[in-house]
Amino acid sequence: NGGEKALLWVRNEFEVGTFEACRRWVRESESSELERTTTVARQDGARSVVFLGTPEVAARSLRMLSERFRQNGMCDIVAVVTQPPAPSGRKRQLASSPVHLAAGELGIDQIFTPTSCKEEDFLEAMERLQPDLCVTAAYGNVLPKRFLSIPKEGTLNIHPSLLPKFRGAAPVPRAIECGETETGVTVTFTVFKMDAGPIVTQRSISLRGEEKAPDVLSHLFEMGTEALLDVLPSVFSKTAVVIDQNESQATHAPKIKPEEARLTLTENAAIVHNRVRAFSGWPGTYLDVLIGEDPVSHRLKIITTRIARRDGGPALGVHEVKLNPDTGNLLFVCDDGSALDVEEVQPPGKKVMAAKAFW
Repeated sequence: NGGEKALLWVRNEFEVGTFEACRRWVRESESSELERTTTVARQDGARSVVFLGTPEVAARSLRMLSERFRQNGMCDIVAVVTQPPAPSGRKRQLASSPVHLAAGELGIDQIFTPTSCKEEDFLEAMERLQPDLCVTAAYGNVLPKRFLSIPKEGTLNIHPSLLPKFRGAAPVPRAIECGETETGVTVTFTVFKMDAGPIVTQRSISLRGEEKAPDVLSHLFEMGTEALLDVLPSVFSKTAVVIDQNESQATHAPKIKPEEARLTLTENAAIVHNRVRAFSGWPGTYLDVLIGEDPVSHRLKIITTRIARRDGGPALGVHEVKLNPDTGNLLFVCDDGSALDVEEVQPPGKKVMAAKAFW
């Protein structure tokens, strides 16, 4: 930045003692500005908040919080912490995270992008800020104990599952993959152990069996942000009723691996259907399909499915693929005789299309 360039010029032009004096002056000026910002927030009655998040669902939470705080004056978002710019798109050019972009649009000046939250400069900056509260939403970095000790009222986390079920990196996809009929969102106080903090509030939704992970994730983060806003007054007044998680009921939601995108028809149609829903967005799902009198292999991305037949008899590994006369969709028969109705596919190099159009 400009300050660092100026310091490099000073180092080249003056002796070391003068350079170090300038560096101290810059640091003291930055510290004074941080103190001034925090003081202003306290003088007008607003609590200072640092928001940590990265993807688009977290950017939506940041906008919701910012809008509500402007309306009620309860808090002031004084800084945002997000993942550093990462390669994106076909050209793999560095791009700022959705939360980074949203913070800029909202006029939040202090945006931190540490590679690790253990970085000394980052921790010192947080200690100078002395926020009243931190809020995390799909941030993606482990928060060390030193960080967690900084905010006076603690750190609240929005986690899209009914904790203690589905702790970890992919709670929504794993819940859908397992065929859960209910899920939800939990607001917890963050502790050093992943997603294991005491529960402040929970909200649940029913799943019909057709929802896809990206849609559920977006809905849950909006729900979770509203839930967090509802409990904030009790958090600040220290009257919030918190409940410790039951460790014996805890389950894990591990990160999704790219190789999980490949589907097979050796399992029941319900299992295949749930994977299509769970891995929608990323990494997606695909099948290698033989079609035609002289069978040609097609690698199809499977976009939307329904269960045509949950039970059946042995299909002897035939994996029949045909047009379903009742729906006009492709019908995939699995090993156990169950059947999957495929509504939408994406052939290589083409856009998503109705399955019957591909056939």
